[in-house]
Amino acid sequence: MSEMPAVESKFDPKDMQFRRLGPAGLKVSVLSLGGWLTYGGTQKGSIVKDCMQAAWLNGINFFDTAEVYAAGQCELEMGQALKELAWPRDEYVLSTKVFFGTSRKEPNTRGLSKKHIIEGLKSSLARLETSYVDIVFAHRHDPDVPMKEIVEAFTQTIHMNLAYYWGTSEWSAEQIQEATDIAEKYNLIAPIAEQPQYNAFHRERFEKEYKPLYEKYQYGTTIWSPLASGFLTGKYNSGEIPEGSRYANNSDMMKSKIEELKSEEGRSKIKKVQELTKIAERLGGTMTQLALAWCAANKNVSTVILGATNPQQVHDNCGAMKLLPKLTDDVLKEIEGILGNKP
Repeated sequence: MSEMPAVESKFDPKDMQFRRLGPAGLKVSVLSLGGWLTYGGTQKGSIVKDCMQAAWLNGINFFDTAEVYAAGQCELEMGQALKELAWPRDEYVLSTKVFFGTSRKEPNTRGLSKKHIIEGLKSSLARLETSYVDIVFAHRHDPDVPMKEIVEAFTQTIHMNLAYYWGTSEWSAEQIQEATDIAEKYNLIAPIAEQPQYNAFHRERFEKEYKPLYEKYQYGTTIWSPLASGFLTGKYNSGEIPEGSRYANNSDMMKSKIEELKSEEGRSKIKKVQELTKIAERLGGTMTQLALAWCAANKNVSTVILGATNPQQVHDNCGAMKLLPKLTDDVLKEIEGILGNKP
């Protein structure tokens, strides 16, 4: 009879770097994979599993979804993929987000009431076919609910073993501070990380508004849209919209961005991307890889969430790890000179 191994392991970190998620002991890969606008929407079935496997093979251990993504379909698709991949549950980090609900009409099926935080998360877990997530995020702030109720409810999800940590997404620094103060005052659990938009063209809130939170609490960040919805890949440099791109697939949602392409500001951004592309090529990488590495070079970024529609895209994006050590102070200064938008 062959002996069963005492410990099952399928994870190889490869060249990936890992950072603590804020003040918590939890370590997440600097690049991670999320399902917004892709899984359960344009991408379904085995392609979701293939993308997640590609991420895993590059040393990614953190995967992100939300109840609102494709009205719950994203969680179903990623849950199915995780089931088939059968990785040991202690080897990957999984997060979801509650607030927007899944397009149902009953008023308690969205928002941040204690009822929706707990039942919304339970519904997410059912779709993901898992008993807990590592992190649950409040997907927006809810002005209709007292902050104490919000903090109590997230604390309760942790006491119920539905999540290990909780965080915020697109909250103001003031709201995060209020939640933290309430947690301290009432002996509740404070949030550990924010999920904000951050990229070379969208910097103000991340670099300026949240700065006191990094200094005071080592507040963590799981950033989304690091490529500015594809603008920073250079694919829109011609001013046209390529088929299959985010702008093409989500034209209603991206309407203002599509209009911006034709504006003076849009043309100015395209010019900057063309200049940055020269730096990327000189360093031996692509514009996409440079944009991702630039985000990761900020020490207040815990992880950069990638969005990918096919496995090759994941592999290509992970090439950013090779560029990261090449972003010396001089190179970053050169990039800053082109961007000209430091907050």
